Amino acid sequence: MTVGFYSPLPPARTGVAAYASALLAALARFGPVQVNSRRADVRLYHLGNNQLHRDIYRQALLRPGAVVLHDAVLNHFFLGSLDRDSYLDEFTHNYGEWSRGLAQELWSGRTRSAQDPRYFQYGMLKRVAARSRLVIVHNPAAAKRVAAQAPKTRVVEIPHLFCPPALPALSQAMRFRQQSGLGPRTFLFGVFGHLRESKRLPAVLRAFQAVRRTGAGVALLVAGELASADLARAVAPLLAGPGILRAGYAPEHEFWKLASATDACINLRYPPAGETSGIAIRLMGIGKPVLVTTGEETSRFPQSACLRVDPGPAEVEMLTACMLWLARSPQAAREIGRRAAEHIGRRHALEAVAAQYWDALEQARV
Repeated sequence: MTVGFYSPLPPARTGVAAYASALLAALARFGPVQVNSRRADVRLYHLGNNQLHRDIYRQALLRPGAVVLHDAVLNHFFLGSLDRDSYLDEFTHNYGEWSRGLAQELWSGRTRSAQDPRYFQYGMLKRVAARSRLVIVHNPAAAKRVAAQAPKTRVVEIPHLFCPPALPALSQAMRFRQQSGLGPRTFLFGVFGHLRESKRLPAVLRAFQAVRRTGAGVALLVAGELASADLARAVAPLLAGPGILRAGYAPEHEFWKLASATDACINLRYPPAGETSGIAIRLMGIGKPVLVTTGEETSRFPQSACLRVDPGPAEVEMLTACMLWLARSPQAAREIGRRAAEHIGRRHALEAVAAQYWDALEQARV
């Protein structure tokens, strides 16, 4: 079986590219895999909200195969790739002609799409899911979204992969902490990745301020590019507060140095897009406790291997309590990290995940 492989790949600055690169190498151990192949027995398309997926989406419709949804909401993808009339037609294809008025409202208010829950509620998956032979997702929330819009399409849940990194020497992480003015007992929280509104950065910063007011020895590293000028303006006063370290986009080696230097990762997602966070998998995989948003997207993580924060009015209060507990209980934090690494190593190991992909592709070939 020859597999055609369609995805953004490094040096594209997207988590999907890094994911796809690792999967590509692992799949090649099972049989021939060709990137952007014109001839293949089965094709694997990686889809997400980034406009880098535009041509891949078209190919998935033209030559159906297996689709892996890195985001189970494509509404934002269509807002960025279609004109007004095409967006209205695509929306009504998904939800019926009666929804055209809502589609017009969503198009007109699209500048708020990064934070308005309605844009996350309407995933617009019907066309590609119904056209595909098989859809691969990483969690139960995404599986439900696909089944609701394409009930006849086969859906397979495969865990998000973890590729163990070659971590930099511990001395590099310690040097970063020293150069940043952190004491040996300072508990460093980290927020990583492309910082969209759904990653709840204002809530994280408010919770961090509350923890600082208790006198706890904490610091917060915010590492990544802010997704919009509106978000940048909203968080600018908070980012200027004491105890906050700022870093932009980090290439792979720099990312792992920063990740190694942190004591815990905050990885909230709301509104959810049915995605499994690669950042959460990576940090858990190297033994860091991770704070995640409660939901079906994170339901496969054992209760003892992460900390969950409920979305909604109590989010900041709950996050504050979790952060304060971790900072005051470093041994417990390390134990949660140990259990996280054990879980990721067992369920998300690259070879095991690649084998599940290969089995799924065999199904899609039929």
